[in-house]
Formats: sequence, C-alpha cells, structure tokens
Amino acid sequence: MIGLRKKLVFVWDQEKCIDSGFPTVEKQNKPIFLKQLKKIWENNYYGGRFSESNTLLIDDEPHVALLNPPNTAVFPPAYKVKNKRDTFLDSKGEMHEFLEGLVDVDDVPTYVKGHQFGQPAITNTHKDWDYYAKIIRAAEDPSFGCSD
Repeated sequence: MIGLRKKLVFVWDQEKCIDSGFPTVEKQNKPIFLKQLKKIWENNYYGGRFSESNTLLIDDEPHVALLNPPNTAVFPPAYKVKNKRDTFLDSKGEMHEFLEGLVDVDDVPTYVKGHQFGQPAITNTHKDWDYYAKIIRAAEDPSFGCSD
C-alpha cells in the first residue's frame, strides 16, 4: 500500500457530521452523529469525482452510516491502546488485507458485500432496529440536523 496515501481524499471529523438529536443506545449522554456520504457525492468542490461506486466510509461506530446506501462502509472494531495483541491494523492484519483488495476494484459496494469484516452494519435485523429506524425517519424531514 506504499504510495497510496494520495488516494485518501480526506478525514471526516465530527465537525462535518450531522447531529441526529438522538443519543446512542449504549450511552444516553452521547449523541449519535451521522456521516452522510451524499454530502460528498453532491459537493461541487470535488467536481463530481466521487460516487457510491468509489467511496468507502471507515468508522468504528456502525450508526454513523445509517443514512448511506448498503455496503458503502466498513466498521472495524474500536482500537484499544491497551490491547497489545491487536493486529487488526498491522501490515498483515485484517484491515490491511481488506484495503489491499479494495485498491483496484471498480465498484466499492460489490467488494464490500463480498468481503465483510469487523462489526456488521445496522440493518432491519439489528436488535435495536426500531430505535435506529426512528432516526432514519427523522432524517427525511428537511430540517433534520439543522441547529437554530
């Protein structure tokens, strides 16, 4: 993967996320922030270079991708600095192997669908689907994520 850093366009920090107005299931004082890939795909700054077929969201929290099409994100386990046996990000680790395979594909969702790893995406089979479905429905309101 040497020399591929130039293919990484940006890192999406919390500043650019949508505050859903809902707390996480695990921690009631932690808000759910969403990363909506459509914002990138429709952004003229990038000149239409990005689409569902060539964009991958990587995050350790599956709920951030609730508003995105299936198979446009992967969710590695959260990194824990004290876990000295964690090899996930090593040069022979699962993440590295996944990205090596992704580099030359023509369609990201097709590759992701065939190479699942990490945490599963949140779908209608998730144990907390009813809660997450409320967030998805709320996002259909044009004022969703807007702060006064």
